Amino acid sequence: MAGLAGRLLAAAAGSRGRPGPGGLRSGPAVTVVPSRSETFTRSGAILPKPPKMPFGLLRVFTVVIPFLYIGTQISKNFAALLEEHDIFVPEDDDDDD
Repeated sequence: MAGLAGRLLAAAAGSRGRPGPGGLRSGPAVTVVPSRSETFTRSGAILPKPPKMPFGLLRVFTVVIPFLYIGTQISKNFAALLEEHDIFVPEDDDDDD
């Protein structure tokens, strides 16, 4: 399967500059994203483990938490601005029934 995909990619890359029926092809470039869909070779051998990203979860939290805090502060300040200019003022519900 991997051999077939490699041959298809090579054929697509090799035919890009050849003139077609309407002259040279000028289409959008195809971006190839590395992906691993197989875990064994054609002969049955198991492929080695892919490289592991160290501190992956730590990296996620170091990005998510600060930007979540910044977004919270921006929305809080914008809500205060709207209330200050009487654009949006929450109604006080009287539940004294």
